[in-house]
Parts: sequence; C-alpha cells; structure tokens
Amino acid sequence: MRYIKIHKEGRLILGSLVLIILLLNLYIYTQFPLGALIVNIVLSAFLLFFFAYFFRNPPRKVKIDDDSLVVAPADGTVVVVEPIYEPEYFGEKRIQVSIFMSVFNVHANWYPVKGVILKSVHHKGRHIAAFLPKSSTENERSTVVIETPQKTQILIRQIAGALARRIVTYAHAGKKCNLNEHLGFIKFGSRVDLYFPLDTEIFVQVGDATTGNETIIARLNED
Repeated sequence: MRYIKIHKEGRLILGSLVLIILLLNLYIYTQFPLGALIVNIVLSAFLLFFFAYFFRNPPRKVKIDDDSLVVAPADGTVVVVEPIYEPEYFGEKRIQVSIFMSVFNVHANWYPVKGVILKSVHHKGRHIAAFLPKSSTENERSTVVIETPQKTQILIRQIAGALARRIVTYAHAGKKCNLNEHLGFIKFGSRVDLYFPLDTEIFVQVGDATTGNETIIARLNED
C-alpha cells in the first residue's frame, strides 16, 4: 500500500490543522445538532485532503551522467522561453525559461544541475499573479546562482505568486548541490525562472508541461 509522503515544510501546518479541526469538531458536537457536525466533518476531510495533496513530496530520482543537461526544477507549465536582459546578477542577455506552478502542482523545487552555489539572496516584494512577466522583478523572490563543474553559471529564481506567502530556499553561498536534492519549497501558487547562456540548447517551448527532477529542459554548451 502506497502512502502520501508529506514534505517537511508542510508537517507543522498539517499537524496544527489537525488539532484545530479536532477542537472545532468537538465544540460543534457539544453545541450544535448532529447535522452541523456531519457537514463540518465533510468540510474538514476536504480541507485535510487538500493540504496533504498540496504538501505531497513524491520520491523522484533522476540518473544522468551528463553534467551539461539541465533538469526541470519544478512541476508546472512553461510560460516563457526567450532571450531577455537579466539585470540582477549577469547584467547581460540570457535565455529565460519560466515554469508556472498552479496550486495543484507539486511545490517542492529541485536543483536543476550539479555544481556550487555562488549566490543566494531573498528579496521582499509584491504578490501579483506569478504568470505576469513583471512578477520576475517585482514579486517576493529568491535568487540562486549555480556554477557547474565546467564553470558555466546559471541563475534560478523562485517567485511568489498571488497566493504564495512564503518562499523557502535551502541554498547558501559555498554549498555544493546535486540533482535529486531539494532547492526549496514555495507555498501556494508560484513560478520558477531560469537564466541560461545564449548558446544553451533549449528542449522545451511555451505550453509544455514539466515534471520536477525528471524533465530535461536544456543542454548547456560546455565545450
């Protein structure tokens, strides 16, 4: 029998929710008719299922012996593939690939490549819809720069959405990262941007669905 594995970022929330629901149902049981209790039990079950589903942590392992391949850091839909000026770190044009995560996607984020973290910084900001282009620079976000073993640098940015209120990032400067490791977690609706060198070969296009830590989205030119 398979069980739903809950991401560590959701365990405290689910535990607190269970306690609140138990106390609420106990209060309704002692103060209201049976019908009210039945309705609340149904609503409570739906709420618990939704939160357990949202914080699910599917076991995924990818085996790749080519360090030039880039794996999708998140589940979702590709909404941007275009060359664009990246002002925060590179100060030059890069190919941007953006993955939008709806509230129904897995919200754990994985490292897209093996390498060393050169930079990790969190920015406060707005919470407009994550599918809007300006969310990349105006929303709450975390920026992580990774250098691969072949010295190619890529930037990955976790972006909060209209519902997201917390971005969790495990990366820090100097940390070695690998595929199959979690970069972080974004709570409730969000987006992940990646910035590659212009000579990167991109394998996805707008509208494509991605599976985090499984879908190959690009190949870096590391000759």
